[in-house]
Amino acid sequence: MSDFLQPIFLGILQGLTEFLPISSSAHLRIAGEFFNTPVDPGATFTAITQIGTELAVLLYFRRDIARIIAAVVRSLKTRQSDDNSRLGWFIALGSLPILILGFLGQDSIRSTFRSLWLISSVLIIFGLILGLADRFGAKTKSLSGLSVRDALLFGIAQSLALVPGVSRSGATIAMGRALGYERVAALRYSFLLALPAVFGSGLYELFKALTDPSTPSTYSMSMTFVATAIAFLVGYAMIAWLLKFVSTKSFAPFVIYRVALGFVVIALLAAGKISA
Repeated sequence: MSDFLQPIFLGILQGLTEFLPISSSAHLRIAGEFFNTPVDPGATFTAITQIGTELAVLLYFRRDIARIIAAVVRSLKTRQSDDNSRLGWFIALGSLPILILGFLGQDSIRSTFRSLWLISSVLIIFGLILGLADRFGAKTKSLSGLSVRDALLFGIAQSLALVPGVSRSGATIAMGRALGYERVAALRYSFLLALPAVFGSGLYELFKALTDPSTPSTYSMSMTFVATAIAFLVGYAMIAWLLKFVSTKSFAPFVIYRVALGFVVIALLAAGKISA
């Protein structure tokens, strides 16, 4: 059972941080440095455990997702669109940048992008960007006002999350706030937009792990599945909490936390306490 303690902890951490704009992949990478035997959980483990949190999104937003899918199918038959069908097509459009860049940048994602020097710097920089966008965004638009341009910009922002530390939700929310979307609207869209990209990445990594013995893996598949199940349970609870939180409060606490964590990691790296 002791062998499962690390993946169990990482599963809880994944569930807690996936939807907060603080980067779950950065937290998994940083946490590994504080185990008795420091370890990078790896891109494969991270991508597969994210399937758990996205299953939580599917369950929580099941009615919204069913309406969107039904509307898209209906629009194909009737050639007429409504808000739900447009939202579905915009999600598909916005998913293209991260799917393309993620496929082309596999080597960097597994190596260069996992440097703690880069991750800590990105935590600070994009934390400040989120803070400025949240503070000065117009805050008036709902998802019914989504356009092709905005969908592409949301997608480009999400693709930046290929670098751990950026945060998929953080980048998407920051772009939404900069474009003038309400906090809850930007957050809900970040949940929905992540589905194709995260499932695509997670299922791809899962397939490789199951079929290619040479795929780099820090933990066994049984450990990874346990972490994924835990991430699903914790993530579901976090969705409800976060939607309620941002309905009345700003993202400032997450900005402060990101900046503080980034500087702490830089200090530990500079002191030689952890390895990049």
